[in-house]
Amino acid sequence: MNILSNLGLSALFGLLGIIIMAIGYLIFDKLIPLDFNKELEKNNLAVGLVIAGLLIGIAIIVSRVVAA
Repeated sequence: MNILSNLGLSALFGLLGIIIMAIGYLIFDKLIPLDFNKELEKNNLAVGLVIAGLLIGIAIIVSRVVAA
């Protein structure tokens, strides 16, 4: 029973982390006056790296919060 409980909590925290990352991306998208989707369609590597860094940073913060 303990294994199922831990599996459920892991799934819940994983889903929560994904939701928080999506919200963080949306906030970042609203704050910066640039159309990220259009730039990514043009294969703008710099924008892709910035977004990747943002998502990695949010993921690290979320993982620290969940682990506490």
